[in-house]
Amino acid sequence: MHKIMTTSLLIASLGLSGCANMSETQKGTAKGAGIGAAAGGVVGALAGGGKGAAIGAAIGAGAGAIAGNVWSKKMEAQKQEMEQATAGTGVAVTKTENNQLKLEIPSDISFDSGKANIKPNFRAILDKFATGLQSNPATRVTIIGHTDSSGSDAVNDPLSVNRAASTRSYLVDRGVAISRITIDGRGSHEPVAANDTEANRAKNRRVEIFVAEPEPAPAN
Repeated sequence: MHKIMTTSLLIASLGLSGCANMSETQKGTAKGAGIGAAAGGVVGALAGGGKGAAIGAAIGAGAGAIAGNVWSKKMEAQKQEMEQATAGTGVAVTKTENNQLKLEIPSDISFDSGKANIKPNFRAILDKFATGLQSNPATRVTIIGHTDSSGSDAVNDPLSVNRAASTRSYLVDRGVAISRITIDGRGSHEPVAANDTEANRAKNRRVEIFVAEPEPAPAN
């Protein structure tokens, strides 16, 4: 069993280390394949020994590759558009390790304390964002709301969800299909700073938006 797990982990490491000379699209697929191979190999080992591990690794690699995200020219174009649209606003626009576009919107332009109504400065950003989403309909969006630790979970948890829901509603009103958007709220449970000063609490009151373009499944 130890040998099988070691082999599976080696497959995963090869999938990750082989990314050096790949395009961003290929990197996402390779990482997914490597992780999938490791998981598949362990499952196969539990099910049927060495042969099962090999089969499981192959299946896992395929599933992992399918689950990867693409960093396409359209994704790069949207990132550049959002960087220009949010310059000087405090919004952080980044590319994540798993090929997602991430927008982190601070509270001073998104929502007033204790409120879920979108502020005017946030609307202009979402208008530009919606336009980018319409030009790349293959993408999927996840919106996550956060609060600081002021107040109880009974207040903060639904407030964070309501902020994500308000953001989704705004995008839907501008032509983005609601089926493309998933929302969640984390309340005060995922702070990015200690809740010990007003400045730090403001950092924790935020909305995160993730955009992913899934790797298309191979044709049968």
